[in-house]
Amino acid sequence: MGCLSNSQKIFCFKSPRITYKNVHSSNLYFWGSMTGDLIKQEDENYSLVLLKRQPADRNPAAVYLASLKEGSRRSQRQALNRMAGLLTSGHADAFSLDWSALQYQHTAALRARLMESYSPATANKFLCALRRTLKHAWRLGQMTAEGYQRAADLETVKGDTIPAGRELTPDEILALMNDCMGDASAAGARDAAIISLMYTGGPRRDEVVKLDLKDYEPRTGKLKVLHAKRSKQRTIYLNSDAASAMADWLTMRGHQAGPLFVAVNKGGKVDRKYRRLTSQAIFNMLGKRAVRAGVESFSPHDLRRSFISDLLAAGADIATVARMAGHENVSTTARYDRRPEEAKQKAASLLHVPYRRRF
Repeated sequence: MGCLSNSQKIFCFKSPRITYKNVHSSNLYFWGSMTGDLIKQEDENYSLVLLKRQPADRNPAAVYLASLKEGSRRSQRQALNRMAGLLTSGHADAFSLDWSALQYQHTAALRARLMESYSPATANKFLCALRRTLKHAWRLGQMTAEGYQRAADLETVKGDTIPAGRELTPDEILALMNDCMGDASAAGARDAAIISLMYTGGPRRDEVVKLDLKDYEPRTGKLKVLHAKRSKQRTIYLNSDAASAMADWLTMRGHQAGPLFVAVNKGGKVDRKYRRLTSQAIFNMLGKRAVRAGVESFSPHDLRRSFISDLLAAGADIATVARMAGHENVSTTARYDRRPEEAKQKAASLLHVPYRRRF
């Protein structure tokens, strides 16, 4: 690594990137270069990394993340950290990158890198976080309206991907419920109610743990989801089977106000402090039940996926299913529809290859 200096500036070279530091500024600037040549506009404010982090109420990334729900905040922070690392070869994270310094050449190059490294859905999630962070930089007075518009003017990444995850079969649902019903402890009743709810109502696990007893109406089976993604509240209606599982759980839980689903102690009794379950506890519980029931590993979201795809396969209207699932757009719901795949499988079976197995 070589350095040049004069009375005003220090230039440090490390191929293939250049680091530029103004000794009279609190900013450290990183530049991309394939040749190691100095960028001529060295006096302009192109800083990408801040030596001194901004206060949270002045940092665009922090302000953006604070506007999100807990579940979204975690994933979008990871996205911002990843993009900050890509822009600075790992020298910055979401809170040390100077988002207001990004220009179109930076964001366009970042979009190209995301296209190479991620699926279209994931790349677009990253770009959404980028655009919203830039918008907060503009709102905080750190970018001009024109600068913001140019940097955020990025096309959506196009492309189709095979959906991740899987749907659970009826036999797997039965095996899970049998395992819960064979567990005489309060955990058995609670877990049966949770699995029934997630399969027949489709709530996300972050939504499940935020439910309170007062949100449920046993007489009608109506359940209010008040802490939904993007603050879009909705109602869920439990069918008779799920309502039966919920009734057994409430009998063991009692009618003390508080979280609908609470912890169970090592003795198999309801925790009388009525401590709320966490999202991780839901994940762990499903993993444990899958092992005990002999069911292939699945994620909490796979229960939601099964809820949507099974309803669509049964002929439910896609607009109604979208509302039940809390989707803003029907196209999101359509990604869970397995009927096109079943149609392709049926079509493939119409062809015949004259082959006999050797073994």
